[in-house]
Amino acid sequence: MLIIEGKVIDPALFEVEFVCNLDACKGACCWEGDFGAPLEDAEIDLLKSIYPKVKPFLQPKGIAAIEKQGVAVYIPQEKEYGTPLVDNAACAYLTIEANGMAKCGLEKAYEAGAIEFKKPISCHLYPIRIEQLNNSSFSKLDYDEWEICSAACSKGKELQVPVYQFLKEPLIRKYGASFYDQMEKMAEYLKA
Repeated sequence: MLIIEGKVIDPALFEVEFVCNLDACKGACCWEGDFGAPLEDAEIDLLKSIYPKVKPFLQPKGIAAIEKQGVAVYIPQEKEYGTPLVDNAACAYLTIEANGMAKCGLEKAYEAGAIEFKKPISCHLYPIRIEQLNNSSFSKLDYDEWEICSAACSKGKELQVPVYQFLKEPLIRKYGASFYDQMEKMAEYLKA
């Protein structure tokens, strides 16, 4: 078992190689799956406050879904809140670029300088999923293997980039630079 700062770390984060290949998948993780992206409590409050600034960057179907369901919906099966979906499929915050590639409307608003929130941390960290371990202060960082990301695994292998390195920015965003430094030391230890 690998533990860093009270987080149980899936060894796959060091073993699996992964680099998103949007040319291959077109951002399918934004429209595939059974539920919207998991949201933290603070993100829900933030989405409520920034929604008026984000709305101009969204597609009409996404706006309609958010205005009907809210900026977040409770997912009983997962026992957590997530982003609302359009017709039980695509994330309501999803936009489609001219080249057919998915782009997060929140991220578009961020890049335009309209908001300071890039996107939900669960999206930024994907394919890492965070699970709070029952009756403990520990959380677990798991690698979420999904067939639609097979091109990302191929690209990661070609470039020799493990999951944790590919996700350096969101790992630092979530847990800080010290945590990431410890992940790098753990990777060195595991190689030795």
